[in-house]
Amino acid sequence: MSKNRKRYLKKIKHTPPGTSPGTIISPPGAQPTHIDLIAYGPEGVFEKRITDWIEVTEAQKKYPVIWVNIEGLGNSEIVAQTGEIFGIHRLALEDVMNIQERSKLEQYGENCFFVVHMAEMKEALETEKLSIYTSKSFVITFQDGPIDVMNPVRDRIRKGNGLIRKMGSDYLTYAIVDAVIDSYFPVLEAYGDLLDKLEEGIIEKPEREMVGQIHSLKKEFFALKRMAWSLRDAISAFLRDASPLFSPETRIYFRDCYDHTITVLDFVETYREFLSDLMDIYLSSLSNRMNEIIKVLAIFTTLFVPPTLIAGIYGMNFHTQLSPYNMPELTWYYGYPYALGLMLVVSLSILIYLYWKGWLGSLKIKSK
Repeated sequence: MSKNRKRYLKKIKHTPPGTSPGTIISPPGAQPTHIDLIAYGPEGVFEKRITDWIEVTEAQKKYPVIWVNIEGLGNSEIVAQTGEIFGIHRLALEDVMNIQERSKLEQYGENCFFVVHMAEMKEALETEKLSIYTSKSFVITFQDGPIDVMNPVRDRIRKGNGLIRKMGSDYLTYAIVDAVIDSYFPVLEAYGDLLDKLEEGIIEKPEREMVGQIHSLKKEFFALKRMAWSLRDAISAFLRDASPLFSPETRIYFRDCYDHTITVLDFVETYREFLSDLMDIYLSSLSNRMNEIIKVLAIFTTLFVPPTLIAGIYGMNFHTQLSPYNMPELTWYYGYPYALGLMLVVSLSILIYLYWKGWLGSLKIKSK
């Protein structure tokens, strides 16, 4: 088994073999844990980074919806404590700690547990898992890395835009999932620009590095497809199995999320097919470029073969005194200019003939 495969398997399940279900262990390299609270209702908003759970309890008495965001999974004790306070099942908390968990939806009694993946384009595709635990009066989100696509949701809560302050925790869950799906579209736009530039480069000057770039993009598209595919299945299962936690109105909004996920998958599939076409274009451009180079070399060879033949003939130097047939040109006063002129006339005649037949074509080979 390759080292990359072993490393990937270790990321999928970092708990030791034989560990009992529900064991909460921080993943390797997890960030320090911070707790952010947003409590809101139609009348107002309370937002704070908290260090004491009493503030959450007090906020629950004043506001109908509580949103607690656990950022950083480095402190497993805080994660376990969060589960005890809000009644989160330990199996759900174990899934929170497994950073390579696929997108899914699970029911825990009347509560729902979502796993989705955020995406961001930097130098390459970067992804981060987001776990969402939803109850009637609160939403708990868990994330570890620097990617955060939920700021638009926070701004809507602060400004009171739309329906979010008038709705319950089910609508907040929809808003978060919708923000996650929306994060895919800037990534797809960046990929579209990258593919356009790659296509132009392949057509103008195919280089060996482009093959590695194509294979790297294929891997990234495969990862993006896997995330979008599992997210689509999770939303489909949610729409198929009615949950009393989500109102019929909110379920309508989730149908819109499903449509957006299908759009993402369509784009990913289109880009993957386009990558295959780019590989074919690369091979075709490389072949055409090689043919042009060979064509130029063949023309130069054709032009220089007659002068070489003439020079070879007059280089034999058979003495004229031994036979009248032995190259009388050797004794001519203008023998040397004659030989050079003959070479030039023959070469020019061949060049004119090639041009007249249309075999020269475009001999310009781009150097950049």
